[in-house]
Order: sequence, then structure tokens, then C-alpha cells
Amino acid sequence: DLMDTPMMGLPKDKWLARLAGVSNELGFFKDLGQRHCASFIDKGPTLLVTFETVQGIQALSENGQPLGWDLVRENGWSHLCVTSDGDTWFREAEVYRFFDQLIDEAFFEVFDSVLFYGAGPCGYAAAAFSVATPGATVVAVQPQATLDPEMAGWDDRFADQRRLSFTDRYGYAPDMLDAAQQAFIVFDPAEPLDAMHAALFTRPHIVKLRMPRMGAALQGSLVAMELLDPLLTQAGNGDLTRLSFARLYRARRDYRTYLQMFLSRIERDKRNGLAIMVSRNVTERMNSPHFRKRLQVLTAAQMKIRDRTVDCP
Repeated sequence: DLMDTPMMGLPKDKWLARLAGVSNELGFFKDLGQRHCASFIDKGPTLLVTFETVQGIQALSENGQPLGWDLVRENGWSHLCVTSDGDTWFREAEVYRFFDQLIDEAFFEVFDSVLFYGAGPCGYAAAAFSVATPGATVVAVQPQATLDPEMAGWDDRFADQRRLSFTDRYGYAPDMLDAAQQAFIVFDPAEPLDAMHAALFTRPHIVKLRMPRMGAALQGSLVAMELLDPLLTQAGNGDLTRLSFARLYRARRDYRTYLQMFLSRIERDKRNGLAIMVSRNVTERMNSPHFRKRLQVLTAAQMKIRDRTVDCP
């Protein structure tokens, strides 16, 4: 009942107070400096460790709760949520000391299995801090390997964050994954910078899961397609493979945002025949005024081309 507490739309201080209240009743809550905190829900023998931002939780969750709470309710898992105010890559001494303390207290050893998850800067953190529990499984969506300009100076998206140190403890994420049992890196190979970071995570026990033509906001798409929970459930149960992910990813065929991006891309490439096929397929399967209109426009344009071809002597 406590986990049904509504948390959407609250100011940050009230949201944190409510998160602390629920967590202290069901586990613990701990401040980690000015921009970070940790909340723990004690439920079952599988532990999900997520790295999230306050802003991301409010944007992605229907009830303003950490993403892992759904899996606590559905699977009976325990959940440790390390939260940041904004994108910090969790490069703070207080966060290091918190994980040091968990190691010293053998916190992770009481669980049968441990799964780390995060996306973007939080995906970096999930990979980097997974070294605290050897044998863990990691799912990282669009993670950065590092922002150290000596290694990733080609990534100009986060130039204002280069003052952060990525060369001290819990630093270079691919190396921190060496202790993991298995890790999964989810990315869109058509996004050059994400693909370059993903290449740095090449290790025998790291599996690359590709989401081609899905764009630069994969976590939001996974949530919208209702794939994030099944993906993490498979990973937590040891069932996630390239094949099982490919089966999940078939849901993109009914995801309007993906379909519209796909149609726009093939129209830019002037592949009108394929654009007509896609528009017709979507129109037959779902009620989509956008695709219906595009089908009419594309078909009319194709007919004009045919008419001009027939009229040529």
C-alpha cells in the first residue's frame, strides 16, 4: 500500500520527502550530498539497482515513482534506487563512499542475484558501479564509456561536464564491467556518438542489443512500447538473449513514433515505392490519419509520374 503513494507533479523537496518516507518504512533512505540520494525497498532475493534522475522519473513514470518500483510490485524484487538531481554521472565522493559502505557491510551478498540498470549518464553509472558486486548482470541503455577528453574528446555533447573526473575510482565504465557475469549495451547504431561509446564496451561477456532507427531517446521509447519491464525481467531471471530481445523489439511495428520516423527517413531517401508499402501496411493495421494522408499523397505522386511516362513519345 505504501508503494501506491502518488508522487507525480510534486516539487522536488516534497517528492524527496515522500520517497524518504516510503523507503524508510520498507527499507532505508540515505542522503548522499546535495545532489544524490539512495532509497532501498526490501522485498525479495533478487536486487534491482537503478540509477535515475529526479527529472527522468517525473518525465517517464505515470505516477512519479522510480522505474524499479513496478518490478518490485510485479516480481517481488528488492530495489535500490540511486537518484541524482540532473545529469551528474554520479561522480561524487559521497556516492563512492556509499558503495564502499555497501561492500564493507556485504550488502549485496544477501541477494541471490543483482541486476544494475541505467540509461545515458545513468547507464554509465550502472556499468561503473556494478564492480561493487562481482557476478552482477548489467543492462545499460545508451551508456557513455567515459567523458575523459583524452579518450572521448570526439563526444561534444557534454563539453560542460569535462571538469568531472573519470579517471579516479569507479571511473572507466568498460573496465568496471570486467567483474560482471554479463552485461547488455542497448543502443541505436545509426546514432554515431552512441555507437562509438558502445564500441568501447566490447568484451567477450558484453552483448550489444541494437535498436536501429529508434533515435536518441531509447529509454523513453522502451517505456512507451512497454518493453522496459519485460527487458529487465528477462535480464534479472537470466533469460535475456539477442533472440529474446529481437522478439521484444518487434513491438516497434505498432509504435507510431518509430513508424513516423521510419517513413520520414525513407521519404528523405526518395524511396517512394517503399514509402507507399509502409503507409499502406500501417493504414491497414491501425487507425492513423497521418499514414492515411501520406498514402494518398504518395500514391497520387506516383500516378502522376506514371502518366508522364506514358505520355512520353
